[in-house]
Amino acid sequence: MIRFEHLTKEYGGNRVVDDLTFSISQGEIFGLLGPNGAGKSTTILMLVGLIEPTGGRCFIDGVDVVSEPIRVKHRIGYMPEDVGFYADLTAAANLDFFGQLYGMEPAQRKRRIDELLALVGLDEATKPVGEFSKGMRQRLGLAKALLNDPAVLILDEPTANLDPPGAADFRRIIGSAAEEGKTVLISSHILPEVDRICTTVGILARGRLVAGGAPGNLLQNRESGTVAISVETRDPMPDLTLGEITNVVYDDSRKKAVVTAGADIADDIVDFLVARGVGVLRITDNRPSLESIVLSYYREA
Repeated sequence: MIRFEHLTKEYGGNRVVDDLTFSISQGEIFGLLGPNGAGKSTTILMLVGLIEPTGGRCFIDGVDVVSEPIRVKHRIGYMPEDVGFYADLTAAANLDFFGQLYGMEPAQRKRRIDELLALVGLDEATKPVGEFSKGMRQRLGLAKALLNDPAVLILDEPTANLDPPGAADFRRIIGSAAEEGKTVLISSHILPEVDRICTTVGILARGRLVAGGAPGNLLQNRESGTVAISVETRDPMPDLTLGEITNVVYDDSRKKAVVTAGADIADDIVDFLVARGVGVLRITDNRPSLESIVLSYYREA
């Protein structure tokens, strides 16, 4: 649904986005990660057709963004980091204005606006948007991005101003959108949120894609490709002989062990022990956080 082919952008001889080539499939929730200056915003602006690439191409649902910008805009919903609205209009009036730009009929607009304002928790907000908090504007921004029922959602820092309930609502809404077949691209600095919602991630550094894949795969030890799992049991453990295990270190009582494996097999370890009558007290995956992994890539770039 989203495809980049050797996408490049230069400003004054400085290459901000450098030969990006990757794709995002239908129904994926993709997290685009990177420090300030990594090229995330520039990549998104090229993808939504607000700036043109210096080289390469990008596509939405097979449509070239540069050569067919109007067709692309009917396929996407875009939420920028700083969402702009008419301050003297209500949430409903703002959405009604944008619905007219999409060519939606009055009855269709009314139905869709009522549905979306309820979805984002703004159905009882009657004051002008200029009096909204940042979090309320963020919620309205998500409603606007969904207004035309797009196939692709592109969201830049969507949870930056949301409180915990608002962030939870965001995850619920985006998860439902993906289940309906929408493709979602999220650019964010809030790595715990990315880890909780995204099915795949890509890490940008100095305009280049330096790593990508499922968050769980990135969390494996980068050097050894292994996962360390701590196990604590009520009873002494038998020898753990699962196929993925590469090493086990028991304490003297054999009631604690650190297991090294080629994948996250915590559930398999529990099943193995319970089947042998061993009571499991605690099991912990000791992989580093997504934040520490991402920071390590930043430092290397």
